Parts: sequence; C-alpha cells; structure tokens
Amino acid sequence: MGEKGSRTTVESGFSTLGLDPRILEALTALGYEEPSPIQREAIPILLTGVDLIGQAATGTGKTAAFALPLLQRLSLEDKKRPRPYALVLVPTRELAMQVAEAVHRYGKPIGASVLPVYGGSAYGPQIRALERGVDVVIATPGRALDLVKRKTLRLESVRVVVLDEADEMLDMGFAEDIEAILSETPAERQTVLFSATLPPRIASIAKKHLKEPRKVQIKAEPSAAGTAPLVKQTAYIVPRGHKLATLGRILDVENPSAALVFCRRRNEVDELVETLAARGCRVDGLHGGMTQEQRNRVMKKFRGESTELLIATDVAARGLDIEHLSHVINFDVPVEAESYVHRIGRVGRAGREGVAITLAEPREHRQLRMIEHATGRKIAIEKIPTVADLRARRLELTRASIQEALGEDDLERYRVIVESLAGEFDVMDVAMAAAKLVHQSIGADDEDEEEIPNVEPYRDRPFRDGRNGRFGPPRNGPPRERRPRGGGNGRGADTTWLFIGAGRAAGVRPQDLVGAITGEAGLTGRQVGDIDIADRFSLVEVPSELADDVIDALRGARIKGRGVVVRRDRGRE
Repeated sequence: MGEKGSRTTVESGFSTLGLDPRILEALTALGYEEPSPIQREAIPILLTGVDLIGQAATGTGKTAAFALPLLQRLSLEDKKRPRPYALVLVPTRELAMQVAEAVHRYGKPIGASVLPVYGGSAYGPQIRALERGVDVVIATPGRALDLVKRKTLRLESVRVVVLDEADEMLDMGFAEDIEAILSETPAERQTVLFSATLPPRIASIAKKHLKEPRKVQIKAEPSAAGTAPLVKQTAYIVPRGHKLATLGRILDVENPSAALVFCRRRNEVDELVETLAARGCRVDGLHGGMTQEQRNRVMKKFRGESTELLIATDVAARGLDIEHLSHVINFDVPVEAESYVHRIGRVGRAGREGVAITLAEPREHRQLRMIEHATGRKIAIEKIPTVADLRARRLELTRASIQEALGEDDLERYRVIVESLAGEFDVMDVAMAAAKLVHQSIGADDEDEEEIPNVEPYRDRPFRDGRNGRFGPPRNGPPRERRPRGGGNGRGADTTWLFIGAGRAAGVRPQDLVGAITGEAGLTGRQVGDIDIADRFSLVEVPSELADDVIDALRGARIKGRGVVVRRDRGRE
C-alpha cells in the first residue's frame, strides 16, 4: 500500500509539470512528494526549450529544477541522440560529484549516462568515458576547458548548457574559461543560468550568451529571529541495517516528551509505526495517503499527548505547529537542504528549546556537509549511545520515577510492607529490591540489548558554498605583489603566508590555488587573502589559526595534476 500511495502524491505534484512517467517513478523512489518553489516555476519553462535565468539560494532544489527538464528532453531523442547532449558547469569538484549523482538517480529509468569531470583526478578514466559516449557531462570549467583543448570533450552536438552557481564560478576566476567553453557550443542551444546573486557580471554573461531568457527568482525564507540557536543539531553515522536499532536507542536515551520522526516514503512510515509500536512506544503515522478524518484523529491524539511519537513524511507534516514538540528526528538525510530547514524548524519555536537529530548513512556524510553550509550551522557528529549509556539513562529514569513518588502523600499505606521486611532484611536491600521492581515495571529491562557499531563516514572533501564569502584574489591579470607589513604576515598578526611548491612554470593560476584551498581545507573564498605566484613557487595568505589545517589538507592534494610541497613561508615566519 505504501508504494502505491506514494506514487499518487508525486503525481499530484510533479506530474502536473508534464514530466515523463518514468522520471516520476524515479522521484517516487527517492522520496520526492511535491516540487519546491524553484522547481514549480522553472521546470515548465525549461520544458519548452527556452533560455532561463534562475536566482535561488543553495538548498532550494535547483539541481532537480534544471536536471528534470534536461532529462525529459533527452528522453525524447531517438537512439542515435547526440553525445554529449548536455553540459553542466559547476564551480567545485564536490558540487560536480553531487550534481552528477543526482542526475544519475533521476535519469536511471531512461538510461541516461552521466559523467562528472573535475580537476585533481586522473585524465585517463574521464577521457575513456567520453570516448565511449555519455549523455550528460557535469564539469568544473578548468578541467572541461583542458579536455576541450585536447579535443577529447567535443561540444558541437550539445543541446543544453547549464551554468550552475554562476556567481561562484566568476568569483573563482573562471570567466575566461566559461567564455571559451561556450564558444565551442552550437549557437542553437538552450542555455540555463542559475545563481544565488545576480551582479552586473552575471547580467553581462546573460546578455551575451542567452536568448530572450525568462527569469525566475525565488527568495530564501527567513528564519524566525532568535529561535535557531535554541535547536541543538546532532547526527549519527549509521549503517543502513542498524538504523532502526539506532532510532530505538536514541529514543530510549533522549526520552523525548514528543518527537516528530521524518521519513522519505509512506511505506517507511507504516513500517516504523508497526516496529516501534511492537517495542511498546505510543506511536502514530501521518502521510499523504490518509484521509482527512484519519489525519485529524492522529493529530488529536498527538496534541493530546496520548501518543509520544509521530512518524511523518514532509508533505504530511507541512504546516504543523505542535507546542510541546521536543525532538525532530530525520530517519533519512533530507534530499534538499531546504527540507532540512523546514523539518528542524518544527522545534525551537517561540523561544522554546529543541533537539534535531539526523541518522545518516556513511555515504550521506557529504549531504550533511552541504546542509551545514546551506544553513550556516554546525551539525555535531555524535557516537551512537552504548549499552552502558542506555543502562545509565534507564537507571536515571527509574531514579526520577522514585523521586517523583516520594513527593506524593499516599505512601503511608505501604509502611507496613517496609516495616515487616525491615525486621528480616537490611533496609537498603529492601529499597534496592523495590527500585528493581520499578525499573522492570517501566520497561527498562536491557538484558537483550546489543552494541550498535559506530562507523566512520566515507572520506570526502568539505562541501563549499560561496554564499558565506567571496573569493579575494584579483579577478583579472596576474596577482599583485604583496609584501608583509606590521607583524610580517600580510594583514597583521591574524594571518600567515604559506609556501606552495608550484608556480607560473607549472601553469598555476590564482583560481587553482583558491579552488584547492577551499575544496580541500574547507575555507571560504573570503578567508583566502592575497596570492603571489612566482615561476617556481606560490605564496598564499590564510588565517593563522587555520594555517596548519590548510597545510595538512594540501599535503595530500594535487594542484595542476601534481603533488606539491606545502609549508609556512620561512621568510615570513
């Protein structure tokens, strides 16, 4: 029933946009229920083949907004469709991998082949994949232009070009690369430009390369003032097979007064309700397949506190404001950062404190990093509570129950029991036996509990979102000479110059160094100071407190295809 009902919800939302039924099936499997504002506005326009400028922040669903129409148009081509059919340019390798993964998932039912192309990795596999033929290339401008010059990436057949995070690409110094790439594509193409901001430089590119573009602008929803800091955000890295056990463990340890657990699909809601109810939880489910009468009955019980857990999908929980809600738990990492923001916004309202917990599989760690940068808030990765933690928590709950009973005024009638036992046993032994009975009566028996393994997230590079800062190096021409002043570190006592053993002779450009530092070490562009590139080496200014982190990150990185020496500049130490 769950899967069938889930399909109905998607069709009531995405099918109204005119998408292929096979793509709708993929969206159903991924848990999409209703298009976001940017998707609702942009998809119908792009399906007509016209050019578009979209202004929307990270986390609003831009990837699906351009990917779904692109795949729809690709599905209409015959078996001899041109390859590559589409080129998507993005600023960083992390975003290239993320977008490629999303396009692959959306386009799997129509057999779309997708290839991420980015610097810092071997040319061979990318070249061989291009020679075999791919439908959609997701690329960073630098590597794309390198492959174009090698005549390995041929763009004469491209029908769709997407410039994603266009303002970030310009800030990284990719303007000339983008111009050169676009000059290799056919004049008769659909061009799509997405950007968080629309400065004059973006307008100039749009005027030159887009034909009578339609414009869609989606403003980010403001957070309620003063409430976000009250929400404690944590996550647990959990193998898929242990997620249910981990959820139960967290519920036991956290002991929420009322928790809202989010799932992607309706069948997951039904499964969790059944499993948690068997564990003795007071739980109900809420999803789009329920009648309004059923929904009203569930919400009445939850608001009346006769149930303590509500398992729901995003759409079903839309608009809910539950005053006594203490916890929001994401059983899966939300597909979009916007969805995460909406979910955790259920707690911490009107000055109340709340807890937001996310269960992430190891491979989803990059999605957590993306959400962190989209929201500007850190999500602490915690260890899964051990059996010892659980036992300690359950004993604390038993102690609290006994303490509460000690404040009641009807204890006198139990005196005869204690006095009769005290004549035969030590009073402490009597009290401990009573505590044991209380412990067992509240379901705190932990004899069958097993340890849940803590795992490390798959190693990935930090996601970078340039909305929090702009790149500092000069946009045009060679970097200016920069000499230290005052403390001898370029900007005073709070920055340090780093020596990088590659320079102009190796083809190093300012954007290569900025891209490596922001991609590998997780700094924002604003944190990268002045850059001085000599023939055999380069000097880069970074915050002193982050210098060691940058050095460690770059030691394993490759710049222009080669490993480099990275250390503090001895002349400025």
